[in-house]
Amino acid sequence: MSSAQDPFYIVKEEIQESIDKLQSTFHQWERIPSDTGEQVHLTKELLAGCESIEWQVDELDKAIGVASRDPSWYGIDNVELEKRRRWTATARTQVGNMKKAVLAGKELNGGGTAIRMRRELMRMPNSHQTDTSNHYAGRDNDDFIESESDRQLLLIKQQDEELDELSASVERIGGVGLTIHEELIAQERIIDELGMEMDSTSNRLDFVQKKVAMVMKKAGAKGQIMMIVFLLVLFIILFVLVFLT
Repeated sequence: MSSAQDPFYIVKEEIQESIDKLQSTFHQWERIPSDTGEQVHLTKELLAGCESIEWQVDELDKAIGVASRDPSWYGIDNVELEKRRRWTATARTQVGNMKKAVLAGKELNGGGTAIRMRRELMRMPNSHQTDTSNHYAGRDNDDFIESESDRQLLLIKQQDEELDELSASVERIGGVGLTIHEELIAQERIIDELGMEMDSTSNRLDFVQKKVAMVMKKAGAKGQIMMIVFLLVLFIILFVLVFLT
């Protein structure tokens, strides 16, 4: 199976694109000053993206585990399996490092954020700040919905692939069953023909035995002795011709 048709490489490209976008957002997050609304928004976006990619990599690892049980069935070898495992391990490490950095920055900024929230509660709310908070909250909801939508689409895609594989397996099993049925019919026909030949041979043998019995009865004792001597001489001649010449 070519890389363009292999489901692993299709999903791999999608995950790699998500990782590239996540890294771009992470670099943007690093340049933004702490304790700002935009950094809080990017922090949530990065954490949600990390969780989504980690889930996708885990699902890809499960698919690799299934393929490793019978690599020849999926048209791959152990070298390809090891290559795929290395890629998922590298992807998991990249995402894990970004997630740790974001969580560490979030903890460092947690104290300042709590002080700022207490100060905001001590004064009257500003309409502009309220609108900005609503705007960010709306963006957070949109990002969360988009992330969940991507996850559901990936899950549906994987289920479709599993159903296609199951359908192909059922078709193969059906073909094998049909072949076995045809083979059994052919063997039954051969057995019937062999039975008919055995019946015919048995009837002929009975007829010959009856004829021999009649001849032996008509020949009497002397005739029987002469026939036995004749058959013995004939056996000796045939033995000499076959084994001694």
